[in-house]
Amino acid sequence: MPSLSPFSLPGRFWRGNLHTHSNLSDGALEPPQVIEAYKNAGYDFMMLSDHFMGHYNWPIADTRALRSNNFTTILGSELHAPQTQVGELWHIVAAGLPLDFPPAGKNETGKQLARRAHEAGAFIGIAHPAWSQLTIEDGRALDCAHAVEIYNHGCAIENDRGDGWYLLDQLLNEGKRLTAFATDDAHFKTPDHFGGWVHVKAESLGPEVLLEALKKGHYYSSQGPQIHDISVSGNEISISCSPVDNITVLCGNSRTLVRNAKSITEATFDLKKLETGWLLTKQTTPMMILGVPKTLPGLENFYMAGQWVEPGGTVTMAAASGKNAIQTICAKDKRPFTSSGL
Repeated sequence: MPSLSPFSLPGRFWRGNLHTHSNLSDGALEPPQVIEAYKNAGYDFMMLSDHFMGHYNWPIADTRALRSNNFTTILGSELHAPQTQVGELWHIVAAGLPLDFPPAGKNETGKQLARRAHEAGAFIGIAHPAWSQLTIEDGRALDCAHAVEIYNHGCAIENDRGDGWYLLDQLLNEGKRLTAFATDDAHFKTPDHFGGWVHVKAESLGPEVLLEALKKGHYYSSQGPQIHDISVSGNEISISCSPVDNITVLCGNSRTLVRNAKSITEATFDLKKLETGWLLTKQTTPMMILGVPKTLPGLENFYMAGQWVEPGGTVTMAAASGKNAIQTICAKDKRPFTSSGL
């Protein structure tokens, strides 16, 4: 089976974090202390993303002196400007900013600021959508973004709003070409560090090489498992990884493919099973109106009931399916159907 990108590309995977703060803004530690913490935790690179605001004197941490042969840094910041659909400041991860990137203009919007950073060569990420309560309109507005932050460890730990998949799913279903990155957003005031990261495929640890790989989507995100390969042949997809208890394939509808077992390291799925979901489409609407056959050829007195034979799913539909099966049996036996009303 041919491997998908980035697994088919030359080089190796480098582990890194793209969203963490120092005391240049609202973090607890000085930049060298943050860098040392990530080095000691087994990371290969990181970026300090201090809040790019006048209140903090527009910081872009110059961490070049802290680079070494086996650890590097990317320069960047977390950008802010008005305003999201709920009336709050944008939070935008910008990796690869020049140190002389100009401050936000007085009337500059988040969309304009993100575009300016993009034009300056930065990788643009939409930060913590759930915490910021971003809407699909917000996602559409940031049309220069490379990625959505699908996991933010700090937000998950502190307020249970670390998710960003809901926004990425909607944007992907609209045809947007975006990738998914996981981060810490660590401030080192709570256990908000070493919880989410990216593995970037590149031929070297050079900052510019890593940045280019990020822009091209040559990475995957993780909270622990390592993905060794993803390959596709025809309608089959195969995944190999470090030992896990669950391998799941998602798609643009409500269908999923899952393998559950203890310490599995591989799984192969038939992608044809993802082609239809429970959502109403031109194909499933007639089934919703006319119903799905509840019998099987060659089986006498056999009737199916449950959510799997009722388009739309849900407990209510499953209960209605049972009632309908009983009514069918009563009609066949020419007996009246009665209900206690319970």
